[in-house]
Amino acid sequence: MSDALINGLSGAGGGIIAQLITYPLQTVNTRQQTERDAKKAKRKHGTLEQMCQVVKNEGWGRLYSGLAPSIVGTACSQGVYYYFYQIFRDRAEAIARENKRNGIGDGSVGILSSLVVAALAGCTNVLLTNPIWVVVTRMQTHTKNSKKSQLGHSSIAPDEKALDPIECPPYGTGHAIQELYDEAGIQGFWKGVFPTLIMVSNPSMQFMLYETMLKKLKRKRALVKQGDTGVTALEIFLLGALAKLGATVVTYPLLVVKSRLQAKQATTGDKRHHYEGTLDAILKMIRYEGLHGFYKGMSTKIVQSVLAAAVLFMIKEELVRGARMLLTKGGTSTGRTRLA
Repeated sequence: MSDALINGLSGAGGGIIAQLITYPLQTVNTRQQTERDAKKAKRKHGTLEQMCQVVKNEGWGRLYSGLAPSIVGTACSQGVYYYFYQIFRDRAEAIARENKRNGIGDGSVGILSSLVVAALAGCTNVLLTNPIWVVVTRMQTHTKNSKKSQLGHSSIAPDEKALDPIECPPYGTGHAIQELYDEAGIQGFWKGVFPTLIMVSNPSMQFMLYETMLKKLKRKRALVKQGDTGVTALEIFLLGALAKLGATVVTYPLLVVKSRLQAKQATTGDKRHHYEGTLDAILKMIRYEGLHGFYKGMSTKIVQSVLAAAVLFMIKEELVRGARMLLTKGGTSTGRTRLA
């Protein structure tokens, strides 16, 4: 089994577990990012308070709305990313070794090369998996309130509405896909792809910071423990958290723009809530919400992203280590059987 496949499968496994643990935070954060009601925005509810409100008004299930496609998306995204990252990384290392033989460099992959490798893997991932994340965003931002507002325009009398506890029909993956297709056709599944491609800098920064810190830690460990470069799961957890924190702070405004574009657009009424594209969204947010609008829900995102990234790195490294141990043992036992 190749290193690329091991890293791809391990990344997918770690991503799924991290997603399950942090999904309620992700749902609340997406709602915070896409909130366009100025009155609600001024109330400034905390993350836990908003989670409690969702549970109270819509039930526990709404915190996990879109979980199924999100898990599929996470597995695909992490698998695709790590698979292509390893392929591009192997190529970069081969070029570095060749350059060393020609008297150029020390044979190691530099920071700039690591950034390019991560960016290429990230762009490949975005182009292949964006449709999944548009559907997930639609499901996370769908609320029962939107159904109630629709009932308010019907011919039912006010006293009848008060006595009739009608609930929204289930809004599943199929409903989200059909709604998106009816609204924008096939191209609708690539809404927000432009800011998302720019956001490739987030994992690029993340992996650049992570690998740089990991390399320095291993060097110090080798000096102190005479060649032992082993790193513990807790150290990987902390390195992953620090790397994700730095990347998230820089790229968060693009994430808000992406979420606004992927959420259901207002087709009637206030045109401030309808975005024609990335530039239109940015200009309207600056005009009507100010720079503050680009950082809505940032504290929630930092907690969610840092926790998810830390869990992902820790579990991925453990899975990679375990897979290599199993392959090594399998190869040893096969060799012994042949000798026997």
